[in-house]
Amino acid sequence: MRKSLTCGALLLLAARTPVSWAQSTPEATTLEARLEERSAGYCDWVQGMGDAEAALELAPEVFGSFGAVNTGEAEGGTALGKPKLRVTAGLSYDFVGLYRGRTIHRRAAAECRRYQALSSLQAAVRQGSGLGEDSALEARARVLQDALPRAEALVTALRDDLKEGRATLEELNAVQVRLDHLRSLSTDTALARERLAARPAFARGQRLETLLEELRAADDAVESAAGGLRRARAWQLSVRGGYDEVFDVDQDVPLFGQVMLTYDLGHLWQGKANARARDGRRRATLHDVEGMDQQVSELLVELRSRHRTEEARLREVSALVTDLEGQLRDVEALQTREIRRFRDYLLLELARLRAEQAYLTAHVEALTSFLGNTQP
Repeated sequence: MRKSLTCGALLLLAARTPVSWAQSTPEATTLEARLEERSAGYCDWVQGMGDAEAALELAPEVFGSFGAVNTGEAEGGTALGKPKLRVTAGLSYDFVGLYRGRTIHRRAAAECRRYQALSSLQAAVRQGSGLGEDSALEARARVLQDALPRAEALVTALRDDLKEGRATLEELNAVQVRLDHLRSLSTDTALARERLAARPAFARGQRLETLLEELRAADDAVESAAGGLRRARAWQLSVRGGYDEVFDVDQDVPLFGQVMLTYDLGHLWQGKANARARDGRRRATLHDVEGMDQQVSELLVELRSRHRTEEARLREVSALVTDLEGQLRDVEALQTREIRRFRDYLLLELARLRAEQAYLTAHVEALTSFLGNTQP
């Protein structure tokens, strides 16, 4: 009866496949919420400042004044009569402010996009060569979680066989060492998952090169908007109108209206200066030795190298798993004591290799999604 139970446990251990272990249920909604929250504060900050600045550009001005004025002058500049009280009130609106206000909003939106791309890239750099390892560690943990109880049951059955003289101490020790390796691998996996959980999250499926292009485009849009605001300060097209009354002076209609256009000649030299500033900002960002471009470029080289290495290792492990599974099928029909012990070693070694296979499969898939074209 004990032999039947032991064989049943062994067969269950052997029947597990890496495909079932590789399946995952990621909490995509939670991750997306965390990523959105990470940039929400900065976006609210820059867009709030943009709204505050744009409000002054888009709204009209209210003005008013009260004082005393002379009502006329004689030849030679001599004032006529006594000063009269004067009240002026009205509205003024600069139509160029419409352009400045929209440009301020566009700059704030570009700053938000730039920060979102920068935040994601910073998270990737913080994870370094461990990028995508969270899903791989999860896949390995599932394999070990299913394999360890069955492996422990196998060792327990072997202890019983030792008591009854059907196994040797050397055989028990050899199996226990393999079980300890599985336990140690499970502990290391749990610790690695805890370390990764403390680091900033990086969304699965985002390509690093695409994010880097988004960062460059958003940064260029920020500089373009800033240049537009500098050029817009050279222009003013305003309309003023309102109430203007001088007391004790006959006036048919105490109203006034005025249209004024001003142009700063310095605008003629702004074009080349803005173009030089925009190109200089792009080159400075690209060649900054501590900038994000350099950090991401170094990370891409490291990840591509690891991707190639793990692809080759995955092929080796998969071939070995297939070979051991074939050996297991061959020895299942044999009932000698030596064959049963070999089968025990084979099952524990398969559990370890399947854990490695699940890890490599998940990590290679994750790296492929981050890198896209993996050719250097």
